[in-house]
Amino acid sequence: MPTGNTLIYLIRKDLRVSDNPIFHHLATSTDHGFTHLLPVFVFPPHQIEVSGFIKDGSKSPFPEARSQVGKYWRCGPHRAKFIGESVWNLKTSLEYLESGLLLRVGLLGNVVQNLIDGLHQKQLKVGAVWATGLEGTEEKGDEEAVSTICEKEGVDFKLWVDEKYFIDDRDLAIENSGVLPDVFTEYRKKSEPLREKPRATLPKPEKASLPPMIPESELPAQEAPFEIPTTYDAFEKAIVDPVKNFVPNPPPFPENTASVHPFKGGEDSSHERLAHLLKSEVMVNYKDTRNGLLGRDFSTKLSAFLAQGCITARQIHEEMAKYEDGKDSAYENVKGYGEGENDGTKAVRFELLWRDFMRLWTQKVKSRLFRLEGYRRQEHYKDGEQKPKWKTADEKQALPAQEPGPAEVTKILERFNAGTTGMGFIDASQRELIHSGYTSNRARQNVASFLAKHLGIDWRYGAEWYEMLLVDYDVSSNWANWQYVAGVGNDPRGPDRIFNPVKQAFDYDKEGLYVKAWVPEGFGYTGYG
Repeated sequence: MPTGNTLIYLIRKDLRVSDNPIFHHLATSTDHGFTHLLPVFVFPPHQIEVSGFIKDGSKSPFPEARSQVGKYWRCGPHRAKFIGESVWNLKTSLEYLESGLLLRVGLLGNVVQNLIDGLHQKQLKVGAVWATGLEGTEEKGDEEAVSTICEKEGVDFKLWVDEKYFIDDRDLAIENSGVLPDVFTEYRKKSEPLREKPRATLPKPEKASLPPMIPESELPAQEAPFEIPTTYDAFEKAIVDPVKNFVPNPPPFPENTASVHPFKGGEDSSHERLAHLLKSEVMVNYKDTRNGLLGRDFSTKLSAFLAQGCITARQIHEEMAKYEDGKDSAYENVKGYGEGENDGTKAVRFELLWRDFMRLWTQKVKSRLFRLEGYRRQEHYKDGEQKPKWKTADEKQALPAQEPGPAEVTKILERFNAGTTGMGFIDASQRELIHSGYTSNRARQNVASFLAKHLGIDWRYGAEWYEMLLVDYDVSSNWANWQYVAGVGNDPRGPDRIFNPVKQAFDYDKEGLYVKAWVPEGFGYTGYG
């Protein structure tokens, strides 16, 4: 008869020990009933390429992790490295707390089945499987698969509320996402005043406060043909090497140009960044600098940490509140200390609410988030307004009269992706993305508009390219924002909103410094003035 009562905690986009409701509950509750805790992080083969974990030359049982439309890698080298750093940082933190983190490769349901079976063979009972609920059709599918297995095995399965967002789901100004307004401004007005809305953060567990980890000798092995490296360098190589050559003949990294996003992944790095943002007055000045293009500090650069759950929106809010209320002497020399909310910190909260809104939007539209026609149905089009006839590189999907044809669209996409369109602002952004995994929000809007509105090409090619390369990719933010700019999402102006990349460059890169930095062959360029 199996003994004990093990809890399997499936960690996904909650790569932190502080402000983590599951860890907090286990560390502070005296009646949870679990004898052991098994935290597990799984690399899902449909979302990240896992062939690098094969050591003996065997063939992977899974197809390559490529996107549906453009056939790009689902996760490119920048985000793969950032995820690797974040996972390893969590592993180190849990080991310090006298727990640990089991790394696995495979479909989430299969991994859970393997763990339940393997522990049962060791006469160890699995009493429950817990995870934080996520949005996205694939994520929901994973949860359903685990739920089915747990039901079959007589194991309790619980999805916890995802608490990394600004306003907790249980405190929303709307009854549910089904009645979410289409327009963000309406939702923001319902939610204000924003400063009063976040819940308090949860402390980091004390050392030895979590149920003990199952001894390594008792743990089921990783299923073949995959092997989990035991050192970080080998681990990073396994997840980065298979996807590092993602574009043929990439433009060289320009001399005297630096990435604006050199940050290492992980909970520790996220809090170092947050403290820097406040101490250096980046937060204070955020409203005035957020449309910048060059430098590390024109924006917060917290989005990648938020996407992986290394930090929570309410932790950001709480740290800003300490500065605003004059309750942390570390910030006493910062302009505006103790003087309440200012334009900069207010603007940061506004952006955190936008992330909330995009997640709720994903809840509302579900699979329509990924459809070419997007959210807009025929009834959303004005009288006489026609649905866009998107150009594609797919001969099977192209309309008979498509001009240019699929072969030419393929060439156009290659130039668009590589940053060789001849449009300086667009090319600079695309090259920055290739080399750093990051580009500014202003540039992203222009790139999306250029592909969808100027070229008339299926916007999903761009969304998938961003999914591959963005270090801060988030399923809701990426796909909802691409739909918004493409005119098939929740933008009330729909197809009428068009970004003019020449005018935008004049407005935001008047001296041409950004274009010069990333498109050095145009170095003789003297700006837009």
